Amino acid sequence: MQVAENTVQASSQTSNLLDQMRREFPHQILAEQQSCDGIPTLWVDRAHVKSMLRTLQSKTSPVFEMLYDLTAIDERLRVHREGQPDSEFTVVYHLMSFSGNCDFRLKVPLLDADLSLPSVIELWPSANWYEREAWDMFGINFEGHPNLYRILMPPNWEGHPLRKEHPARATEMEPYSLDDEQQVLEQEDLKFRPEDWGMKRESEHSEFMFLNMGPNHPSVHGAFRIALQLDGEVVVDAVPDIGYHHRGAEKMGERQSWHTYIPYTDRIDYLGGSLNNLPYVMAVEKLAGIEVPERTKVIRVMISEFYRIASHLLFYGTFAQDVGQMSPVFYMFADREKLFDIIEAYTGARMHSSYFRIGGVAMDLPEGWQQLIQEFLDFMPARMAHYDKMVMGNHILKHRTQGVGVYNTEQAIAWGVTGGGLRATGLAWDWRKERPYSGYDWFDFEVPTGRYGDCYDRCAVRVEEIRQSMHIIQQCVNNRSEEHTSELQSRSDLVCRLLLEKKKRHHHQKF
Repeated sequence: MQVAENTVQASSQTSNLLDQMRREFPHQILAEQQSCDGIPTLWVDRAHVKSMLRTLQSKTSPVFEMLYDLTAIDERLRVHREGQPDSEFTVVYHLMSFSGNCDFRLKVPLLDADLSLPSVIELWPSANWYEREAWDMFGINFEGHPNLYRILMPPNWEGHPLRKEHPARATEMEPYSLDDEQQVLEQEDLKFRPEDWGMKRESEHSEFMFLNMGPNHPSVHGAFRIALQLDGEVVVDAVPDIGYHHRGAEKMGERQSWHTYIPYTDRIDYLGGSLNNLPYVMAVEKLAGIEVPERTKVIRVMISEFYRIASHLLFYGTFAQDVGQMSPVFYMFADREKLFDIIEAYTGARMHSSYFRIGGVAMDLPEGWQQLIQEFLDFMPARMAHYDKMVMGNHILKHRTQGVGVYNTEQAIAWGVTGGGLRATGLAWDWRKERPYSGYDWFDFEVPTGRYGDCYDRCAVRVEEIRQSMHIIQQCVNNRSEEHTSELQSRSDLVCRLLLEKKKRHHHQKF
């Protein structure tokens, strides 16, 4: 019932928003586009996109606090664009409202010969990286950007990878070679130039030192580089440099079928496994109008929460390790192994199981599936209590993380922070609660939040999320939620009966 009410409210809100924009910009809207996700989508020319974005940010009801995404589309080979303006490249602004729990989308049509539009960094700081990525991948220029510099590709890369003319396979390009002259040029391109980032080389009293930290993997659990500006031993500023671990998954998608692309999603967050399959297969199902059985939704939720726990355990252990504790990571990796044993028994693989399918899952749950989970759920609470004392209660860890790396909710939204990083500031926003999918509205769980938005809170939020994931999984095993309405209880009981009826007919042995 709640989901149906939310749908009606969203539809009314969408209609009101479109009416507001029509009144505010009666002649600037080029077209209105219908989409199967229900997000209101307007086409606008580049001369008016900034004023329209500013209106959506501060004048509409509700306002859209976050620039959730900014990307581009190469439309030159696309067909079936009825009702849309002529466009060879389209820039897409995806806005998100926390106050109104809704989204809005603006599209700007551009021609290949004139790929330029104004930067919106002054509205949302998060546009800085988004615009750099759109330039890097598509060659779109954002006028007014302070440093439109490649963000994922090497500085001397030729071309823009997500344009259709760029090869999708390495075999379509010349074999890689590096002569002495080219090596000198590449080394020169890699030099850090402070002026490019608005930094000065000296202060009134001393010269700054610039220290290259990284790119490294073991210490930060992902290839990452930071250029530090130092005044003696004091860090004055820092420039993060990403892109060393980019797999080009979007380009790979151009040569894959809808089905064969699923394994690539496992690796988007390589700790998330099939949790990353879920948004992809749900998007395809929405596009294709595929209704997923309730039984499938319960299985997907359970597997997703397994991977959430596995991912958080690795974070928890390595977080403590980075701060100076060695023991926790060994204990928590042992716990992850127990989880992976269960996942392997159910899916046939561990970290990258690619278990979800368009319309369902790869196979049914194995014989005795409840017992494996219950053993883990009975085992973990005592372990979590032990970790509370070992890690979260450790005074050295507290001293090194509390009050460090602080940002508030407003800053987080301006910079596009989501997930646990946003909840650590005190905002209880969780997609599973605010916009339930895959049957999450059938389950009872809390949304952990922090208070100070520091390193300690960001860890504490994820620790509590582990407990909430265990609570959700327990409900999957019981196949009911403690606080369902009678209607949801009967629906959940039906899923339980289906599980019991089918588990003997569709199972696989533990690998």
